[in-house]
Amino acid sequence: MALTSWKAFRFFDVAPIKLNDADKSILEQGNVSCITASADQVFVGSPDGTLRLLNQSFKTVQSWKAHDSGALTTIRHIPHSSLLITLAEDLPNEPVLKVWALDRPDKKTGIPRCLCTVAVTNGRKPFPVSAFAVLRDLSQVAVGFANGAVTVVRGDFIHDRGTKQRTVLETDEPITGLEFREANVTTLFISTTSRISTLVISGKGQGQPARTLDEHGCAVGCLTKDLHSNDIIVARDDAVYAYNPRGRVASYAYEGPKKLTAMYKDYVLLVSPPKSMTNAPARSFGGGQADDLFSTSNFTILNPDLKLIAHTEALPSQVNALFSAWGQIYIVTLDGKVLRYTEKTFQQKLEVLYQREFFVLAINLAQKEKVDSVQQNLIFRKYGDYLYRKGDFDTAMQQYLRAIDNTEPSQIIRKFLDNQRIRNLIEYLEELHEHHKASSDHTTLLLNCYAKLKDVDKLEDFIKSPGDLKFDLDTAITMCRQGGYSDQAAFLARKHNEHGLVVDILIEDLKRYEEALAYIWRLEPEQAYDSLTKYGTVLLEHSEDTNQLFIDYFTGNFRPKKDAVVEQEVTTEQQQGGIGKMATSAVQNLAALIPLPYMSADVPRTPGGTKTTQQVIETTVEDAYVEYKVPKPRAAFSSFVDHPDEFILFLEACIASSGLQEEDKTDLYTTLFEMYLQIASKKTGDDKTKWESKARKLVEEQNTRMGTSNILLLSHLSNFRDGTTLVREQRGLYFDIFRSYTAANDTAGAIKALRKYGPEEPQLYPAALAYFTSTEEILSEASSELDSVLKKIDDDGLMAPLQVIQTLSQSKVATMGLVKTYLSRTIERERAEIASNRKLISSYRTDTAAKANELETLASKPVSFSATRCSACGAPLDLPTVHFLCKHSFHERCLYVGAGDEDSDVECPKCANDNATVKAIKRAQEESADRHELFMDALGRSRDKFAT
Repeated sequence: MALTSWKAFRFFDVAPIKLNDADKSILEQGNVSCITASADQVFVGSPDGTLRLLNQSFKTVQSWKAHDSGALTTIRHIPHSSLLITLAEDLPNEPVLKVWALDRPDKKTGIPRCLCTVAVTNGRKPFPVSAFAVLRDLSQVAVGFANGAVTVVRGDFIHDRGTKQRTVLETDEPITGLEFREANVTTLFISTTSRISTLVISGKGQGQPARTLDEHGCAVGCLTKDLHSNDIIVARDDAVYAYNPRGRVASYAYEGPKKLTAMYKDYVLLVSPPKSMTNAPARSFGGGQADDLFSTSNFTILNPDLKLIAHTEALPSQVNALFSAWGQIYIVTLDGKVLRYTEKTFQQKLEVLYQREFFVLAINLAQKEKVDSVQQNLIFRKYGDYLYRKGDFDTAMQQYLRAIDNTEPSQIIRKFLDNQRIRNLIEYLEELHEHHKASSDHTTLLLNCYAKLKDVDKLEDFIKSPGDLKFDLDTAITMCRQGGYSDQAAFLARKHNEHGLVVDILIEDLKRYEEALAYIWRLEPEQAYDSLTKYGTVLLEHSEDTNQLFIDYFTGNFRPKKDAVVEQEVTTEQQQGGIGKMATSAVQNLAALIPLPYMSADVPRTPGGTKTTQQVIETTVEDAYVEYKVPKPRAAFSSFVDHPDEFILFLEACIASSGLQEEDKTDLYTTLFEMYLQIASKKTGDDKTKWESKARKLVEEQNTRMGTSNILLLSHLSNFRDGTTLVREQRGLYFDIFRSYTAANDTAGAIKALRKYGPEEPQLYPAALAYFTSTEEILSEASSELDSVLKKIDDDGLMAPLQVIQTLSQSKVATMGLVKTYLSRTIERERAEIASNRKLISSYRTDTAAKANELETLASKPVSFSATRCSACGAPLDLPTVHFLCKHSFHERCLYVGAGDEDSDVECPKCANDNATVKAIKRAQEESADRHELFMDALGRSRDKFAT
């Protein structure tokens, strides 16, 4: 590549170093024979053999006579060490090489110690040294001469243990440059005025003759080494070349003569002599310097990697030395001036490139400098803005995409909101999602763009992108639904296990009720529950199988089903092509990737498409039972609004299932009872009787858990008297049953209740007596029953005759004829009872008089005892004998009288029990005489209050 196509910049700031006259004189042409530098020092050799060490201000820090004779023409510092090599020439004598240890000064003189001294041989031919090279470990030194010879010196220079020299090359052209390339094989690059050669010094191939790489050589000082790539750089009049042991690796044309070349970082430094000297015959060998003092030369800094000229300028004087130290480049001119070149900072370079709008170079520079991504993205952004201003929107977008990680998306989006740039906007929004930097607003905008372009393929590619989710799922689904892409929304929801959204889309958007039901049936129990309770009412209205799903789920028999087969009918419009085919084909392709719950009984509707029918044929296989917590049946009740028939089937199935809790049983029975009554209220004739019979049977069941209040309330609201009656009957509320009939003036019912419950509830008869005689109508209806009521009251003593008379006297319709038989029977019974009582009184009076006479006789007259046998043992009486006034006699031994008992305490054993009973009755009467509560209790429990 020719340098004419390279852009030139000023990436280096140049500044002269102010020197005083003494320091300046040291660097003038006549006082200096060579200059080199280390990282932090400058070494200057003079023609008299003196070596000077200069600091950053170019002031002499130390100097000494390095060589006693000859000019000091070559100085080399070993990098990362304190070793310095000097070489002095004193023709016709052999050049002398010395190694100095800068960190080991002599104790007496203070100058660095000379480690060894070696005279370099050239076959005793008096030719000047024209090139010099040394290995980094100082194990070998190569010296090139103007006669074309190269001598390699090997040995231990540091410890001065001897060296060996060998002339490794002899040519007819003078040696212009030497450089070692150290790798697995150490290669010596040798340049002459007419060729470039390589010689293996150590490693594989050692001992072989030199190999020519190029038939073109270079001038003295125009060969150097790139420390970064380890390539050899050669500057010739036509171009700059790079070599490795295999040959030329790169070149870039740069016309003009070259005097010096060096490397600084990855820059190639070139010094060109004045153009007037281009044809000077001696220049290639370094002659004519005295004539160049007042001639200008050019200094150029190249960056081969970026293909740019980092700096170029014309110098007022010829260059004597070019080197780098302290991280900067230095040039020493023949008149002793020193110029310092400081590289601009990275940011300063960018500003230079920005000003000239060289954004590509700025990007390459940033990548070469390996700056962080934030800095690089800033450059991409600036480049994009530049291209946008020029109207190159496509390329600008590419730059914005590269800077997407560190750019505020809204700034870019606003630039491309115009309809003509919508595809660029889509590209940017897609990249935002790829980098997981998109917000819900970005997803909304992207989907709106797809919808605006009607780009279904792009939309599907976006939602079906593999890997992690790159967008806000809820936003994407919402936008697809709003844009009419419900199938795509369903796909997204299904892909990311948003089962509730899938069902919502199938029902609310696509109206595919059978498919929604099939999808729910394939979910896990916990997932199916939410959708079933949410959309149960809608599904019951459109699908007959919904009720079975409810029954299975709430009875604990739910088992998720597997896939089914869907057969689609192809419409005429699809067969003929056109918009209908295009609209449905994309969705069908999408459906091929979706499990059955997506494949609808209706063809998906896309914007511009038409709706066609499909037939869903399910071949389902139930999975193994999945254990789940069965919810309370009450949770499903609200779903059956306006579906009473299905609700009744559901309730009956739940009641028939096992494992119900008591609370659930109450809910189910009560609700089912209510539904029976509700259906019965809307029916007539036999149908009404059928449903009331179901309700009655439900109440009669032994295991019914309905609350009494619930049954009574529901029966009352539905005017279902049998329900009220059954409840009261179960709870023994017979009087309430009878009263309900009387309250309704249902005489027949009252008579029926009296006959059925009267034996268990006698108080119904007094109530019936009052009711039957309440009105003429009731009396006429119950006239045949009135005598039996009065007879029952009379037979069981339920009411006193006076009470009967009082009850009847309160009625305006009762007559004496109604109670004539009752009164006659009562009077006769009372008369018979009076006669019986009189007889008892006479008998009691006779017994009392007899007892009184007996007591008197016992108290006043002697009693004779005629018993001959003991009343206890039956043996003949013998003394001692005990006789009692009751005519019983006993042996004294048969009475078991205690030693301390008095005679008055002895009691007849035969009469003791009867006497004890009498005493107990008497004592009880005495004790209860003052306990009135006992009397009141007995009065309350007695049927005949007067007899208490």
